[in-house]
Amino acid sequence: MTSRIRHLQLGSCPDSWGVWFADDPRQTPWDRFLDELAAAGYRWLELGPYGYLPTDPARLRDELDRRDLTCAGGTVAGVGGPHRNFDTVVAETRKVAELTQALGAESLIFVPVPGYRDDETGAYREPAQLDADGWRALVDNSNTLGRILAEEYGLRMRFHPHADYQVETQEQTERFLTDTDPRYVSLCLDTGHLAYRGADVPAIIRHFPDRIGYVHIKQMDPVIAAKAVAEDLPFGRAVAQGASVEPPAGLPDVPSVVEALGELDAELFVVVEQDMYPVDFDKPLPIATRTRAYLQSVLSNPGGETS
Repeated sequence: MTSRIRHLQLGSCPDSWGVWFADDPRQTPWDRFLDELAAAGYRWLELGPYGYLPTDPARLRDELDRRDLTCAGGTVAGVGGPHRNFDTVVAETRKVAELTQALGAESLIFVPVPGYRDDETGAYREPAQLDADGWRALVDNSNTLGRILAEEYGLRMRFHPHADYQVETQEQTERFLTDTDPRYVSLCLDTGHLAYRGADVPAIIRHFPDRIGYVHIKQMDPVIAAKAVAEDLPFGRAVAQGASVEPPAGLPDVPSVVEALGELDAELFVVVEQDMYPVDFDKPLPIATRTRAYLQSVLSNPGGETS
């Protein structure tokens, strides 16, 4: 496999240690997460839910420096999509942007959760498809949010398609990219969420090569994904049944994704985000170590550099 990726930065994030919400008492302690992230061989991290890691920039920078870790990007999640409650979305995004900027990163990953379903009950909070007014609000507010990040913080907005949000399929993702302003909005290409909804991930990369700004790499079990459709399961329940799998056990095919990424003349962060569940606190480190070794073997190539 040949590649024109000039520099590929492989990282991970708290999700791979079972951390989805900052205030969940069952989660891995933040200092253990950082210790194990470094022990697994990673040198880059995405910050994950705001408040999980220390939010004082000087303290967090010191904690990262002691472990030879560097911030790849900040994460906004938990306030829903930008098509509604936009004042709240902006306020939360500004908090994360200030910390991300202070740590010297350039990407802010916007994860539009909670989405249109409740992960626990399966109840629909909203229709699964936005109407014309809702879609226009999504596009306009995403452009505005991206402009705020660019002009006030020097950051790039990386929008994350997400299962059970109204940008989850290949069609919706490509429509979102077509309609939003490329100056202010690019994609956090989450390979797992897109594969969960049947997308051709390499095709998205090739259709929109200039809009792939960041990558979340993971795989999904196609049998459980099909079961979720057949039984109308919410995404959280599908994950609880093992939808997210350790590579190379699922879809999309990682070498095919890397081949498409290799056609981009770009610097990219590729961040492992494994939604493993149930969380066995003895498992995140060995899973992370094996995953990094596998991805390193796929990503290493004569035309690029991995770190």
